[in-house]
Amino acid sequence: MTENVIEVRGLRNQFGSHVVHNNLDMDLRRGEILGVVGGSGTGKSVLLRSIVGLNRPAAGTVRVLGQDIATLSGPAREALERRWGVLFQNGALFSSLNVRENVEVPLRAVPDLPPETRSALAELKVSMAGLPWLANDKYPSDLSGGMKKRAGLARALALDPEIVFLDEPTAGLDPIGADAFDRLILELRDSLNLSVFMVTHDLDTLHTCCDRIAVLAEKRVLTTGTMAEMLEVDHPWVHEYFHGPRARAATASDRGGKE
Repeated sequence: MTENVIEVRGLRNQFGSHVVHNNLDMDLRRGEILGVVGGSGTGKSVLLRSIVGLNRPAAGTVRVLGQDIATLSGPAREALERRWGVLFQNGALFSSLNVRENVEVPLRAVPDLPPETRSALAELKVSMAGLPWLANDKYPSDLSGGMKKRAGLARALALDPEIVFLDEPTAGLDPIGADAFDRLILELRDSLNLSVFMVTHDLDTLHTCCDRIAVLAEKRVLTTGTMAEMLEVDHPWVHEYFHGPRARAATASDRGGKE
């Protein structure tokens, strides 16, 4: 049986009187790429933030790599957080630091790591994210949208995580750039044995990358399954999303997909 690296049970997220999630259950299996989709306002990014501890849920439990994150603090919490990396929507790079220095930020938490080693490791991660060596000295203002995302991904990979969280990784990219990013995620998953939690609205990405898809609707994970299984779900929003004009175009082009 495949191990779950994330287990969410009975999650409730509420802001004032507005309930975003109620009794939400979700799993991420080791080694898989899970795509999380849903309509506007379904709380896809809120779910991500709840799992990584940036949002405290009103109820429920979140276990990551076997540990309940709500019960951890101090060194134990820091040790767990070093086992995952996060790529936020726009890369979330520090504007005053160049790419190498941005990637070095999480490495500064490693005790007794010499500066020259930290710099060399950062450059390695930049290369793994598909950026040229010259990008190391560039500042965020000098980068295209795609390069910012790759720099953010390099930083997410800095501490050799077991889990990577991606928040709309292909948003704002042209089709060629999005396709290249999808393939990079697949290559990194396979070569580094990553487990990937990906919030996305990109149907092409779902076709190309994702082993399973979790659909947020009605304040919970309505259904989880493969792309083939999504096509059989009898729910108005799910049917429109996976059978609508954009879905048909994605299926037809398949951007190389899983052949």
